[in-house]
Amino acid sequence: MKKRSKRYRATLETLKHLIGTDGQVPLERAVEILKQVATAKFDETIELAIRLGVDPRKADQMVRGAVVLPHGTGKTVRVLVFARPPKDQEALQAGADYAGLQEYVEKIQSGWLEFDVAIAAPDVMGEVGKLGRILGPRGLMPNPKSGTVTFDVATAVREAKAGRVEYRVDKGGNVHVAVGRASFSTEKLAENIRAVIESVLRAKPPTAKGKYLRNVYLTSTMGPSIPISEQSLVRLRE
Repeated sequence: MKKRSKRYRATLETLKHLIGTDGQVPLERAVEILKQVATAKFDETIELAIRLGVDPRKADQMVRGAVVLPHGTGKTVRVLVFARPPKDQEALQAGADYAGLQEYVEKIQSGWLEFDVAIAAPDVMGEVGKLGRILGPRGLMPNPKSGTVTFDVATAVREAKAGRVEYRVDKGGNVHVAVGRASFSTEKLAENIRAVIESVLRAKPPTAKGKYLRNVYLTSTMGPSIPISEQSLVRLRE
């Protein structure tokens, strides 16, 4: 069994006191509590974890999507665009950190991975496809379903820089999404979380049966998770 640090155990006890006997708390209250206990020496990332009532082994029950967070993630995003002229220049003008084709294909094959998001124009996917074994496992492979394969590279770059996040259900039926930093205000974090929840609800597969949102938790980089009450999530759907 993994041994928890003294700080973690103390934080857990504080959480139990703040949450009380209900076990779950409304969204805004969960954010307020998490901000109180996120006391690391750095600005902790806040992450939303959602357990869904889907079977990821079935192709028609895969859940994936993307959403532009209203207040961004608080992280500086490095964007690489695979494109030929003049699209590469459009991407750079829109704020991309890197843009080009063969040069970056070769750099990545040599081990270079100094970017957070990769976008590609459809006409270069033949070349980019060679990088599937490198980019795929890292979640960096451009994909039409997530909006990162597009001729409108300028818009894709601006969205990535503004705080666009992608999500995909894992083998256990869970979705994990970074929704901001502990330094964000309660209102900004709550709005980011609502945007993710609403996007995941829209992505519900037609074949999914039973309860779709099983459990929703909020956590920080160094802290325990806080369960969000179903009632506060139901109001988001109204």
